[in-house]
Amino acid sequence: MTSTVWLVPHTHWDREWYEPFQRFRLRLVDLMDDVVERAAREPDFRFTMDGQMAAIDDYLEVRPEQTDAVRKLVATGQLAIGPWRVLMDEFLCSGETMIRNLEMGWADANRLGEVMPVGYLPDMFGHCAQMPQILRHVGIEQAVVYRGVPAEVDRHEFWWRSPDGTGVRTEFLANSYGNVADVFGGGAARERLAARLGTQTRWYDGDFLAMYGTDHAAPLPSLMGEVADLAADADGPHIKVATLTEYLAEPRTPEPELRTIDGELRSHARSNILPGVLSVRWHLKEAMARTERLLTRYAEPFAALYLPTLPSHYLSMAWRRVIDSSCHDSVTGCGVDETAVQVLARLQEGEHAAQAVQDRALALAASATPIGSLVIANPLASHRSDVVELTVPAAADWAQVGLQLADGTVVPAQQISRPDAELARETVRSEDLPRLMHRVHDRELFGLQVHDLEIDDGAMVLTFHLADHGDPDFDAIAAEARLRAAAERAGHGTEWRVVTRDEPRRAIAASVRVPSLGWTTARVVELAHDRTPATGPDQASIRVGDRVLDNRLVRVEVADDGSLIVSAEGVTLRGVGRLVDGGDAGDSYNYAPPAHDVLVDTPTDTHVAAVGSTGPIVGALRVDRRYGLPVSSNLARRSAETESTLVSMHVEVRTGEPFVRLRLDWQNRTRDHRLRLHVPTAEPADHSHAQGQLAVVRRGRTAEAGPVGEYPLPTFPAETFVDAGGAGILLGRTVEYEVVDGDVAGSTEVAVTLLRSIGYLSRNVHPYRSEPAGPQLPTPEAQVLGPCTMSLAVMPHRGSWADAGLAQAADAYLHAVVVRAGTAPAETAPGATEGLTVGGAGVQLVSLRRRQDDDTAVEVRLLNSSDDAGEAVLGSEAVPVRSASRVDGMGRAGDTLDVEDGILRLRLRAWEIATVRLDIGAPLTP
Repeated sequence: MTSTVWLVPHTHWDREWYEPFQRFRLRLVDLMDDVVERAAREPDFRFTMDGQMAAIDDYLEVRPEQTDAVRKLVATGQLAIGPWRVLMDEFLCSGETMIRNLEMGWADANRLGEVMPVGYLPDMFGHCAQMPQILRHVGIEQAVVYRGVPAEVDRHEFWWRSPDGTGVRTEFLANSYGNVADVFGGGAARERLAARLGTQTRWYDGDFLAMYGTDHAAPLPSLMGEVADLAADADGPHIKVATLTEYLAEPRTPEPELRTIDGELRSHARSNILPGVLSVRWHLKEAMARTERLLTRYAEPFAALYLPTLPSHYLSMAWRRVIDSSCHDSVTGCGVDETAVQVLARLQEGEHAAQAVQDRALALAASATPIGSLVIANPLASHRSDVVELTVPAAADWAQVGLQLADGTVVPAQQISRPDAELARETVRSEDLPRLMHRVHDRELFGLQVHDLEIDDGAMVLTFHLADHGDPDFDAIAAEARLRAAAERAGHGTEWRVVTRDEPRRAIAASVRVPSLGWTTARVVELAHDRTPATGPDQASIRVGDRVLDNRLVRVEVADDGSLIVSAEGVTLRGVGRLVDGGDAGDSYNYAPPAHDVLVDTPTDTHVAAVGSTGPIVGALRVDRRYGLPVSSNLARRSAETESTLVSMHVEVRTGEPFVRLRLDWQNRTRDHRLRLHVPTAEPADHSHAQGQLAVVRRGRTAEAGPVGEYPLPTFPAETFVDAGGAGILLGRTVEYEVVDGDVAGSTEVAVTLLRSIGYLSRNVHPYRSEPAGPQLPTPEAQVLGPCTMSLAVMPHRGSWADAGLAQAADAYLHAVVVRAGTAPAETAPGATEGLTVGGAGVQLVSLRRRQDDDTAVEVRLLNSSDDAGEAVLGSEAVPVRSASRVDGMGRAGDTLDVEDGILRLRLRAWEIATVRLDIGAPLTP
């Protein structure tokens, strides 16, 4: 028997989707004008603004005069706002981005009053495993979800638990966030509500949550009057108009009486989870991953540790661009083309802002490094050796070169190539010689600096000598006068040869040891005759054959079909990199094959060639494969007409790395298809593990089905690595993958989607979905015609992903050292600077930042990526910890921690996310 119907008027507001942002926003302004006016007129009216502050901010930017009215409604409890900045997709942004999303949304909402303390997640396409812990880490104890809930949930509330054991009470919107959206209006509210209660109250023990709202819709003007009419019926249910905050503040079922659900929610049983969004518009996923990494692991840590004045506004601006792009209708790519263009531009803005901060921090290091030397900076919180590939000035007569580090150690370098020093050659008449100086911008020419101007009157040759560092006394006006005089000496009409030459250069590779979150300096030197490019203790010589690469840790052989045989630790994977292309008659939400599909997996032509030189540091091959791909597909079949498509795969091994790097480049010339890269497993796999959103999740080979009409395709997301059957794959961006049957009976392969090429936002007729996910609008740009790329690495191994150190390998693979040129006077002594060190088995650095200029403490977020409890060790002799305390995800102070001899030892639960505040005397002095 229903005791109370809790009626929650709300809207679900997609900022951008089947219309771009500004077109939707004008409708938002109308909606919010109505809500504000109505709430002021009707004191019992309540409204929940979708759990995201972006919509409120978007409104107040247009209607700033309504700020006080909104603040008043929040104060009276009539308007519930926050806690998110936006409702993100939980699998296409990082865990750190979601924490910053809450931090930003909470701060924005707090400026207007009380924040709704609810993890409202109404329309995300499934939910990540660590969401309960993320919510508790910022002080939120309840969640509200809709999609992805498994069939075993049979009540409106359950206990949702993260891998570390942290749980939140969770309200399940069993019949969506609009379960009474159509009840009011038309004069039959009593009958419609009774019918709805008759079908839905099986989920409830007494009180019934009636979510009155839907996408981009305001409550009807007649709502409160209809509610009053219903209340006048003594035999009808008691109706209470409320916000979600008020409903969830009521006493709830105790935790022990609730069903516990562990980990991620990606079931198809109760609702569509639309998994195809993981792989449409691949360039959005690439831009998101690249910008997140740049912000969290380069710009923020380097700025926090070394800059005396933080560019806080720039960092905040970058984060806002990233967070706003993480919306479940934004980075997903399931909007119209105009929306995708805006999302990509926003991510690029965030990337540029982060680059600016990184450059400022590294400029400080460059200013302490002599000109002609290099700064090599390390984003990892541990000492590491990494390969740098550089093109550097080197005297032409040097037989071999090396890099001399700050401590005087000389690291041998492998020569990759010698670029041609002659950049240009042309013939110019005498009278045009002076005008050549008009090409010079200050001292810049061809991206270099003018070092000298050589005039040979006898041979009639003019040579521009360029270098990285030009002559500081070069005078363009005097140079033009010299050219005029030379022209007069030669006489009118005389032809001159004009040559532009760079200084001698070499493309080299070297393995350099770099301190944790710090940098070392290096300068190019001639290698002594008694030194050879031999390997150091952490290196291995590399063999490069016609079709073979071998660095003693991993061996790669190219098969006749262009796939790879990759071996390491006695484990061999055969057929790595096999490409399989099939039709895709789906849309931006769901893949679907044509009724009569044609799979293309055999190249029409294959060519293999060595790239660069043979040496101890890097070895590479290029594998070119050409495929005849059908030009398009429809619901029935793929076209008979084909287009020749060349896919180039750069295959590379580096010293000290137990994996092979792959980079695929191709021009997508065909439509309506799905291209996947296959990696066979070493042994049959009935499950996989994938890292993403601060967890490593175990998944089986099937997906839970249900009656809702979406085919339960077992494709899953992976953010940084996926592992199955001894085949580890390190990923350059978030992808979808599936463990599929191999060519040999009983064998399995991991299929990684490189792209889905589709032409509609949603289809009304879809083979794998019974109802549309949105309007059927054309999205020609979602065919992603043109250049495409994907980077990943393959790591055969024994044992589990944890035994093999896949998380650490992925961290190193994704966070390469960065190199900048020194700018200090040449006589400046070279040096090295160490930053904060973080250690501990399974401990991963998530983020590091300083909150304000006058603070000597940094805030560090960590993850224990292990099934066992562990210990994080922070600090070193070079950078000791002075004091430490726990803080939550919002930075609010917690318990003081013991520090001994400059070292903090922090116990962590399995899969715990921990944030600590460390006084290390930041900013550090280079």
